[in-house]
Amino acid sequence: MAKKKDSIDFEKSLKTLEKIVDDMETGELSLEQSLTAFEKGIKLTKDCQTALNHAEQRVQILVEQHGEENLEPFEADE
Repeated sequence: MAKKKDSIDFEKSLKTLEKIVDDMETGELSLEQSLTAFEKGIKLTKDCQTALNHAEQRVQILVEQHGEENLEPFEADE
């Protein structure tokens, strides 16, 4: 399956998003810098969510193709 031209590097985008959050939490950014960072963060969040949705769809297709119909929901250990 060919990758789309505009596909993102999920891990890189996530690290960038984490840095934006860290920078904003320090409170040292100006209002304009904060707004710019927030805008970039929103775009990265949407891009990451889209990438996750595509990955979920691909997994679902693979599961259906291989007859694994008895999957159980994932429950993280707390």
